[in-house]
Amino acid sequence: MTTGFFWDERCFWHAGGNYAFTMPVGGLVQPLAAGGLPENPETKRRMKNLMEVTGLFAELDTRSAAPASREALARVHPESYLDEFKRLSDAGGGDLGHAVPFARGGYELAALSAGLAIAAVDAVARGDLDNAYALSRPPGHHCLPDLPNGFCLLANIAIAIEAAQAKGLAKRVVVLDWDVHHGNGTEAIYYDRDDVLTISLHQEGNYPIDTGALADRGRGAGEGYNINLPMHAGSGHTAYLHAMDRVVIPAITAFAPDMIIVACGYDAAIVDPLARMQATAATYAEMTKRIRDTADKLCDGKLVLVHEGGYSEAYVPFCGHATIATLAGSRIDAPDPMARSLHARQPSPAFDAFLRQSIDDMAQELDL
Repeated sequence: MTTGFFWDERCFWHAGGNYAFTMPVGGLVQPLAAGGLPENPETKRRMKNLMEVTGLFAELDTRSAAPASREALARVHPESYLDEFKRLSDAGGGDLGHAVPFARGGYELAALSAGLAIAAVDAVARGDLDNAYALSRPPGHHCLPDLPNGFCLLANIAIAIEAAQAKGLAKRVVVLDWDVHHGNGTEAIYYDRDDVLTISLHQEGNYPIDTGALADRGRGAGEGYNINLPMHAGSGHTAYLHAMDRVVIPAITAFAPDMIIVACGYDAAIVDPLARMQATAATYAEMTKRIRDTADKLCDGKLVLVHEGGYSEAYVPFCGHATIATLAGSRIDAPDPMARSLHARQPSPAFDAFLRQSIDDMAQELDL
């Protein structure tokens, strides 16, 4: 098996403004000693570093990519949005709304992040690689066509899908979003279409607070091709795997895609500062195994994971390593140093039964 790993040092250089957590510094909000937004380069850089130290990095087909072209970006984003983004970027940086700041050159870095996703999807679709991982930064799954959102400036996955479809490389695509926050941007872009099935597993009522409802199934031609699974806070390893088995895999199987793309956020991990879920590195490994096996059965293994959220600098590297090692079928392990502690903190059998029943109830409402 050949697994591609698409990354570029320059993506780590994307920078926002002076924030304390998600609050702009000023007034009563004091600067932090190590200030900035939770979406910072260290989670991604430390993940790559861990892969290099264990030897996993050397087993992968590592590549960079060209930035997404203006033509590729314009398939998803209006010219007016791209023009304003480029203008502010050239002028020293700014904020296009919803507290998604960027520094000088932010447009080019966001285009590079999208370019990594495009190249990963292209290589897998052509059969050049069996599967791939794109370490894209800034992330993309919250970005609307004309509005940045949730640390996201360009809709990386949608841009990659549209590029592949324009080349005739894929007709039917599944986007599975297991980031802990609802994939509202991807949902909005494909809400009226039946050629892309969007599935989002997310913590109920986290972010955005006004999207991600179970009842939101698509519109027009897209009716039934959008699936939201708002999961209860506290959902852990067993609940996530039950959601995969009860909802995700049956829905993907019924859709019969040419390719599966995962919006791969690690913020459902138990120690993440922006969520209240209880997934572990083992959870991500098991979910990856399930989706890899599903891709093998349905679409010749054509599977791409694109990095989204995950804000624990200490723990994201272990979640990412477990995910990528599983994707690549590698025997190299980075033992989870918190495994025993996190296992002890999993939901009780009674709460687990409640969580599983909640997922079963949602599956029934979704006719799955």
